[in-house]
Amino acid sequence: MTDDPDLNAAYALQTPEDSKQLYARWAASYDVGFASATGYILHMQVASLFAEHRGTGPVLDVGAGTGLCGAALTAQGITPVDATDISPEMLEIERGKSVYRNLFTGDILHGLDVPRDTYAGVVSSGTFTTGHVGPKALDEVMRVVRPGGRITLSINTEHYAVQGFAAKLSFLEPDIQDLTLTDVPIYGPDTTGDHAKDRARVASWIKR
Repeated sequence: MTDDPDLNAAYALQTPEDSKQLYARWAASYDVGFASATGYILHMQVASLFAEHRGTGPVLDVGAGTGLCGAALTAQGITPVDATDISPEMLEIERGKSVYRNLFTGDILHGLDVPRDTYAGVVSSGTFTTGHVGPKALDEVMRVVRPGGRITLSINTEHYAVQGFAAKLSFLEPDIQDLTLTDVPIYGPDTTGDHAKDRARVASWIKR
């Protein structure tokens, strides 16, 4: 038996404090016990689409966790990449991988300690999902990206529909361009279980 959290626990989160507590417990086992064991591939999907859309650094990885998306970006030759996450324990696991230039704890819903127009790109994989972050956070994402910068983030498809992401992107339309929405699998084809067929909508656009 193990006391490590699982995907159902993550989907049941309600508050930022819930997230801090869960990911503090999950940090040490996340890469092997979750990502590798479940065939998780969403971070690679996000990094690939950011690269396909000619995204460049410096990039901020929002909800970076243990650094899976950052590693996928650097594998595409995209650097430098900074990381922020609500969980210092998750970032500490990443620190030993030396993927990111800078790492800092932050809550995207309450504002990041980052000057306006700092980054040429923002990515996020697995953060805009059930029990986590809703469309309100897109305002802060837009704030930290410079004009002409590329934003690419995954949104769980069920979360996208229920939480009003389409309406939020429509509201932002005067400030964005080149918006694409690409539905992708979250897990590989060999994954089994209740969430094996879960999908995400990867939204990518340029800030005007």
